[in-house]
Amino acid sequence: MKRGAGRTHYDQDPFTDLLFNALLGFTMLFMIAITSINPPAKKQGDIPAKAEMIVTTTWADGLKDDVDTWIEAPDGEIVWYRNPDGGLMHLDRDDRGAENDTLLVDGKPIVNPLNQEVVTVRGVLPGEYIVNVQRYHASDGNVLPVEVNVVKVNPVLKVVYYGTVDLPSQGAERTVVRFTVGPDGAVSGINTLQKNLVQQ
Repeated sequence: MKRGAGRTHYDQDPFTDLLFNALLGFTMLFMIAITSINPPAKKQGDIPAKAEMIVTTTWADGLKDDVDTWIEAPDGEIVWYRNPDGGLMHLDRDDRGAENDTLLVDGKPIVNPLNQEVVTVRGVLPGEYIVNVQRYHASDGNVLPVEVNVVKVNPVLKVVYYGTVDLPSQGAERTVVRFTVGPDGAVSGINTLQKNLVQQ
């Protein structure tokens, strides 16, 4: 009998079979993975967060002083710590000085010394905006410098106002800035004419 006699066309190298089966397996896993990928379903009533302007009030870290931000919108709506949602404005953080600076993480107290309040304006309402600050609680008799930053976010980042006011004593209120927003979103008429907003 000649060498090779009796071999059929089914005879192949086992390594080739192994590679083919591995490729087939990876292809099947890939197809299963592709068909199981789903975009996350949107929740009913889900509204994306949007900001047109951000107002930030900052004073020295670690102080016990409580400074409050008051903002009046063109429609007369005023945002402050007892009215954190006013029309298109929202008080994102009411900082009460050192009183709410300690957080518990894994049962351990962690101190965040940053003193900062943030108000977000989520839509453009044409008219005048008034930004005031009040020294609600004073830890001493020293003058407290407070920085206020007003930034217009859309369509590009633009600083509307950045400055410092001095609050001499407990209860002191100052108008930091007033400005007018036009129907096109343009800011004009920046001034510091005083107007009390604090509700006794």
